[in-house]
Amino acid sequence: MNKKHTVLFLIVGILLTLGLFWGYSEYKKYYGNNVEKEGYFHIPTGASFQQILDSVAPYVKNREAFEEVARDKNMNRIFHPGRYQIKEGSNNTDLVNMIKAGNQSEHVFRIGDFGDVYQMIGRVSRKTEIDSAKFISELNKIAQEKGYKNAEDLKKYFFIDTYHFFWTVKPSEFFTRFEDQYEKFWTPERVAKEKSSGLSRDEIYALASIVYKESGGKPDEQKTIAGLYLNRVRKGMKLQSDPTVIYAINQDSGFNQNIKRVLYKHLRHPSPYNTYANAGIPPGPICIVDKNSVDAVLNPEQHSYIFMAADPDKPGLHRFTASDTEHAANAKDYQEWLNSKNIR
Repeated sequence: MNKKHTVLFLIVGILLTLGLFWGYSEYKKYYGNNVEKEGYFHIPTGASFQQILDSVAPYVKNREAFEEVARDKNMNRIFHPGRYQIKEGSNNTDLVNMIKAGNQSEHVFRIGDFGDVYQMIGRVSRKTEIDSAKFISELNKIAQEKGYKNAEDLKKYFFIDTYHFFWTVKPSEFFTRFEDQYEKFWTPERVAKEKSSGLSRDEIYALASIVYKESGGKPDEQKTIAGLYLNRVRKGMKLQSDPTVIYAINQDSGFNQNIKRVLYKHLRHPSPYNTYANAGIPPGPICIVDKNSVDAVLNPEQHSYIFMAADPDKPGLHRFTASDTEHAANAKDYQEWLNSKNIR
């Protein structure tokens, strides 16, 4: 091999080496692991490309490589807002495709027995890009469009349960999910039972909320409790439910009270929800309810009970009776138990 050929082979070898190095570098840029740490990042609606880069930066090893791939794949023009998860082993192509396709991760929302809708939204909105004030404002508009006064009148549409929503969920989308669930719940069979009950739907929800609170959310006694309160309604008796007193006080204090024991002074609190002060079913539910408590009101246990007291021997359960003498003894046992536990 002459000198000319040697030089040529050397040049070709160098070019091949450079080509391989460039090719590997490009491959690594697109398909090599670029995750520094796992986690979630958020892209707000209307975000700029720079905002996206800033959101992703804490989770990647090489921001410049991510930016190059993002620009090459037009992610600076095509992207979706959302909450995204970065997993170990992901490469720049994975991340860019995820954002471009809008494959965001859902949030878990737990709807509990919130006293009012505003309290619920205050908690829910922490997992959305919309602040609570805007969320409430939008729900108020929805309520007014339905002929209600405000979002609080939408309480019956919500059920206690665990739900999944995206961080970008809009208030209208959020409510539609519950409205659809509400409509599916009220089957022809339940509507027939509603009519035969002699109660309005609002009264059913109000009574269901009392049943839920009195039962501690446990289904064991809910039908028994529902039957008891319906007996009192039929007899024209005051319901005298402690949870309604607690709700009345909390409603007027912005739900800042922590009442562990209802005292005689509480029973005098002026409110249409106080069932010690007012006869009949309260004007609305005292909390968001679950489906079981509504079904308990639609399918109450038939009995003669008109009194109940918490059973100190069986925490979470009650002693039921139709006798005021027995009830006085049961109530005394419970009061003594509270005193023994120094619950004031």
